[in-house]
This record gives sequence, C-alpha cells and structure tokens, in this order.
Amino acid sequence: MIIYTHPACLLHDPGPEHPERPARLEVVLEALRAHHADADWREAPIVKLGDLRRVHDDALVHDVLEADIAGYRMLDPDTVICPASRAAALRAAGAGVAAVDAVMNGDDRTVFCAVRPPGHHATGTAAMGFCLFNNIAVAAAYACDKHGLERVAVIDFDVHHGNGTQAIFYNDPRVAYFSTHESGIYPHSGAPYERGAGNIFNALLPPGSGGFRFQNTWADELLPALDDFKPQLVLISAGFDAHMRDPLADLMLETEDFGWITRQLRDVARRHAGGRVVSMLEGGYDLEALRDSAKVHVDELR
Repeated sequence: MIIYTHPACLLHDPGPEHPERPARLEVVLEALRAHHADADWREAPIVKLGDLRRVHDDALVHDVLEADIAGYRMLDPDTVICPASRAAALRAAGAGVAAVDAVMNGDDRTVFCAVRPPGHHATGTAAMGFCLFNNIAVAAAYACDKHGLERVAVIDFDVHHGNGTQAIFYNDPRVAYFSTHESGIYPHSGAPYERGAGNIFNALLPPGSGGFRFQNTWADELLPALDDFKPQLVLISAGFDAHMRDPLADLMLETEDFGWITRQLRDVARRHAGGRVVSMLEGGYDLEALRDSAKVHVDELR
C-alpha cells in the first residue's frame, strides 16, 4: 500500500479553536506510522495548475494561490487561509493526482492520501466548508482525461454532503458520486432527487441513525448502484465525522462501521476496477475518533 502525505499539510492553520486544525493530521500520521510503517510512504507532489483548472475556475485558483496574505484571510465564514495554506493546498491536490497515477501504472492497488485541507465542499468557483481545492474532484477529472477512464466512482461517507464534488460532476456521466450524509446539517444539499445525469446517488440519514441504518442503506441502496456502474477506479472521500464522538454531527457511527464500508468498497474495486482504490482524508474533528477510524480504514485498504 502507498501512503501520500507532506509536512506542508501540517502548516495550514485556520486559526485558534478552528475545528480543521493541524492536530487532525498529526494524530492520523501518528497512528499510521505506528501500524503501517512498512507501507510505501511517499511525499505528495505539487499539483499542476492545469490539473486544478479542470475543475476550478481561474478566480478560485487565484484566490487561494496568488493573494498576498499576512496573517489570516477568510474566504467564507468557515474557511480561513494563512501564508502556509498555499503550499498545503497544492500538496493535498497533488497527492490525489499522484495516487491515481500510482494505481493506474501498477505501483500498487491501494493508496491513502493523508493530507489536509479537505476538499469535498469546494465547488468549481468557491472555497467553502474548510475546503480550498476539491482534491477528490481534481483526482477524478485527471483519471478521466489523462488515463482515459469512462467510469470513475467517488464514494463519500463523510457526515456532510460533498456538495462541491456533486456540483462539479453533476452533468458528467463519466464520474458517479455516491454519498450518505446526515440530514439537516451543513451544507443542506444532497437530496435523493438530485440525480444529475443519472450519475448522482444520495442517501440522507437522520440524526442518531447509527451503524445499523448506515450499513443497511449502503447494502440496500448505494452499493448495488455502485456495482451496476462497474467503476474502473474507486475514489473515496474518507471523512470520519459521522463517528459518535464527533462534535460537529450526530450520526452516531462506531469505529468498526468505517471498517465495514471500506471492506465493501474494496470488494467492489476487486470486482470491477482491478482492485484500484484511492482514498483521501476529508472530515473528522474528534482526535481520538479520527485516529482510530483512519487506522481501521487503512487496515482494510491493505
């Protein structure tokens, strides 16, 4: 297994008391280095601007990369950048592109990108929800355009709907988006009737659903649709904020629920994609839950 990360991703600092803090990545790396030291650890490269511009317009790229920042700058009420954010955003998006190349070129079948800032809320035109660039969308578009894939699946089990990923691929049938997320919370999108070009699959879960409803929803609704899509590559937006310990939501999953969904996705990848899976870290704001859930997720990817 390959793990991509970079020290620059630890330096993005949205400010005191911000939930998306550097300690999130620190605890993930600590757990993975303790339990997966024998993995193929690689430095995330800097993403090329052309790869960003497949999914983001020039104004957003400029806002993140070219603005003269001293101290903190708010891009929206939740999304803050500092002078170190530019490098972190470039490496986080670059990790996904490098990971796609790695699995498509046969370096390994599975990759985990231990990077931040997260990405799935960033739209084509706006950074939002702690996200600067949409890392998973950059990777998916790259897989289609550079590797000629016609069926790329993005699976998102973050507790918040990946509105940015959905919006970017809403009319692009090459990329199918599958998401469970808690109803009634940010970003208040992801209704089941949002179907795009028939490539969008959303399932709302009420607060307190727990693992039983989560697993049954995937088993009964989303995993069969994913199998029908027959993805040539499986990409995962791996957010762990659906955990019962997380302060930002109330879906009430347990650590093993993330192990369960990862096993299901590995099986789908083996059936249709030659086992090729790229997973990218998204949310998760309780450090203990994030550490344990990320470890279980990577355990099952290997």
